[in-house]
Amino acid sequence: MSARPGRRWLAAALFALSVLFSLWFHDDRHRLAALLVFALPPLLLLIGVLRGGAKAAFWSGVAGLFWFSHGVMVAWSRPADGVYAWSEIALSLLIVGAASWPGLKARFFDKRRAVDRSDRER
Repeated sequence: MSARPGRRWLAAALFALSVLFSLWFHDDRHRLAALLVFALPPLLLLIGVLRGGAKAAFWSGVAGLFWFSHGVMVAWSRPADGVYAWSEIALSLLIVGAASWPGLKARFFDKRRAVDRSDRER
């Protein structure tokens, strides 16, 4: 089973984000709730991405926007959690980029489609 490079980056980033949340909330008083809310969604999306689901990749990108917003909010409001927050920001940007890569590649880098499109416009 050979996954495309974008899918591999997306899968790695989702797994890393889940590990980050597990480390971040390991001493939390409400650990189970925090893990269910933060660490479980990336793992569920990871399963879908590894199975090759386009919907899982799309929802990973959408969730990445939430994770980006959460990381910015925490980095701004709680400087003590800055390392975790900036890691979350970096991983969420990687997730959004990797989830969007197939569409960006088809739109801007696929020369065959560009030639086909110019032929249709004539």
